[in-house]
Amino acid sequence: MVATPAWPPRSAPRLFVPGPLTEGAAVPLEGGQAHYLGKVMRVGAGDAVVLCDDQTGEWLAEVTAAGKRDVMLTAVRRLRTREAVPDFWLCPALIKKDRFDLVLEKATELGVGAVRPVLTRRCVADKLNPERARAIVTEAAEQCARTALPVLAEPVKLDALLRDWPEERRLFFADEAGGAPAAAAFAAHAGPAALLIGPEGGFDEAERALIRAHSAAQAITLGPRILRAETAAIAAAALWMGTRGDWG
Repeated sequence: MVATPAWPPRSAPRLFVPGPLTEGAAVPLEGGQAHYLGKVMRVGAGDAVVLCDDQTGEWLAEVTAAGKRDVMLTAVRRLRTREAVPDFWLCPALIKKDRFDLVLEKATELGVGAVRPVLTRRCVADKLNPERARAIVTEAAEQCARTALPVLAEPVKLDALLRDWPEERRLFFADEAGGAPAAAAFAAHAGPAALLIGPEGGFDEAERALIRAHSAAQAITLGPRILRAETAAIAAAALWMGTRGDWG
């Protein structure tokens, strides 16, 4: 006798949708999401889709109608509540578009709570497309089964970031001139934290002095090698998540 397949299947598509979702709620989809479900995933009536709303959590939904340009789903039951996100901000200087896209993607996968882009004197980029950035973090969250999207802030200049910085949040910054070993510094601090990473050319001397003078700042080193900006951001975020985040 052939076993009945599990429902929902583990391969069910995942999408973030506007919320809040509730049991029995109708969820109409159009545009890119409808195209993805209908043309790429080829869903039909009765198929399962997993929905997240960044508010109430993760929901099992059933396709009730699938047309050429729209798909209708019904929320069946909640699978998980919205995850508790570690209180950790990543503050990367803007770098070349494709490399910053990678930072956004991997920061989302790693579980970062917020990404706050920074403009410094040596930045080769000075703009961030908010729609593109939001699409990248949303797709990454769908892929890695996050139920919460990272907060994505508008880019700000370094001096403005420091001026408005909340004193209770430790600001670790990767300093090429040296500092405390990152793992030890992370382990020694249990409160809210953030990580500041410079651009391709690093911070200039005036910026480094400005950061070091801030009462919330602590210089750290990421080891003996010179890392690309995107490598430093991803590696240090992973180290913090393994030391003080939710990996344990």
